[in-house]
Amino acid sequence: MTTPQNTLDGRERRSIIALAGIFGLRLLGLFLVLPVFSVYAHGLHGAIRHPILIGVALGAYGLTQAIFQIPFGRLSDKWGRKPVIAAGLLIFAIGSVIAAQATSIEGLLVGRIIQGAGAVAAAIIALTADLVREERWTKAMATIGITIGISFSVSLVLSAPLAQWIGVQGIFWLTAALSILAIGVLYKVIPDVPARFHRDAEMNPAALKDVLRNPNLLRLDFGIFSLHTGLTALFVVLPLVLIDPQHPLLSEADQWMLYLPVMLLSFVAMIPLIIIGEAKHRLREVFVLAIAILLAAVAWMALSNHSIWSIAIALFLFFVGFNVLEASLPSLVAKFCHPGAKGTATGVYTTAEFLGAFSGGLLGGLLYLPGQHNYSDVFWAVAAIYLIWLIVAFTMQQPRYVATRIFPLPVDSQDNSQLTRQLLQLPGVVEVAIFPDENAVYCKVESKIYDDERVRSIIGYAHQT
Repeated sequence: MTTPQNTLDGRERRSIIALAGIFGLRLLGLFLVLPVFSVYAHGLHGAIRHPILIGVALGAYGLTQAIFQIPFGRLSDKWGRKPVIAAGLLIFAIGSVIAAQATSIEGLLVGRIIQGAGAVAAAIIALTADLVREERWTKAMATIGITIGISFSVSLVLSAPLAQWIGVQGIFWLTAALSILAIGVLYKVIPDVPARFHRDAEMNPAALKDVLRNPNLLRLDFGIFSLHTGLTALFVVLPLVLIDPQHPLLSEADQWMLYLPVMLLSFVAMIPLIIIGEAKHRLREVFVLAIAILLAAVAWMALSNHSIWSIAIALFLFFVGFNVLEASLPSLVAKFCHPGAKGTATGVYTTAEFLGAFSGGLLGGLLYLPGQHNYSDVFWAVAAIYLIWLIVAFTMQQPRYVATRIFPLPVDSQDNSQLTRQLLQLPGVVEVAIFPDENAVYCKVESKIYDDERVRSIIGYAHQT
């Protein structure tokens, strides 16, 4: 049952919108260069001599994101959320300026590495948890997730027109400006609140061993790694396919005409699959189907990349699968992890995602040979990765269709073992973990069965007795 308890108040709504905007502005800066990066990088000094650096530069931000995102989150516990987020955004802006001024592929690589070092995602999520009451956490994260999806889609459509208007160097200058703007939003809009530790939002070293031993979570980590390896490798060569002088398909300026309908139609097509997966409890089957769609799409690109219609259809199928998996994977992580371990599981998952982006750039850089038009080699390599993922996904268990709900624990609560037993006796409550240090009760519940008010009344009753 849902209650008004789950409704965001005005301060929470403003804070979430502002934080989602900061997240979105930063990701927009990263994603905007994706469709135009390879073509631009080929014109830089040293690119033809060291072609592998083109792919490495495209994915380099992922490596430093993976290295620094958890340390940034931990530092925000000690130094405060806002200073750490502002420092990360400033580092990202500096990297953008270096990339904008680069005249060699090595300089561009340095800029991309520094961009990624401004890894503020974990700190932003932790600040969101500070600002939002426990029972509203799901809505807050859903808003941020939607913002990420919109940023990615908008960037693919706007990238080529922006590159024609202000150049790729101008896009890097724009991302630097957006990052500075985000710092202003951070200090002008977001209220000051004390930092608190949240197991649902932050890495907990005590839970790391269990997370890394969970085979279901490891399958999902491999999945997000594979998904972003394929995405980044794809964009090492796809822009070059479209402007290949031997088989020109679309000019750089017109590529938005490919991405816009593909993204819109893929979003429409993903909705029924998401509904079937979640509402009809067929998430495992939809998950496996989406990977199969990715595999078919990339194989299609490998076999017929000289036709704009073939590429359009293959790209549509790719983003149907991609969007379904991007929406399903975080949900599956939440379903498979233990109560109170979601922040840790998500931290490992996100690290795998960023490592995938780096690996995809490296893979594309290693396989693509400038002047030899061997685009299909990259597509077939991605298809092989997705085939392995498909085999791994077949071994995944059907998830329990539960959600995590967090309730405040009275500070003077005494008998937590009795409270746990009482809660587990309620219909729809399947797992309970109580953390007095966080003053929180984490419950895994079947949302359509459990009674929110009954849970709260028992927690309050235990407090009174």
